[in-house]
Amino acid sequence: MDQQTLPQINLDLCTGCGACVAGCPEKALVMKTDHPSFRQPNHCSYCTDCERLCPASAIRAPLRFHWATGA
Repeated sequence: MDQQTLPQINLDLCTGCGACVAGCPEKALVMKTDHPSFRQPNHCSYCTDCERLCPASAIRAPLRFHWATGA
């Protein structure tokens, strides 16, 4: 998964509680000093658990739609 499709972490809102890291089923997140970071971005399945678990609403995982063009 590339950086543009990863859930976005707003470090200004993040309290560093680690709930997203603890709840990530893919272990894609890790705590770096006082905030989460994607350690293994390729492991992120975009399940959006991190967004749901964040008590500060610092993580956003917006849905993106891609329309396929028919040939």
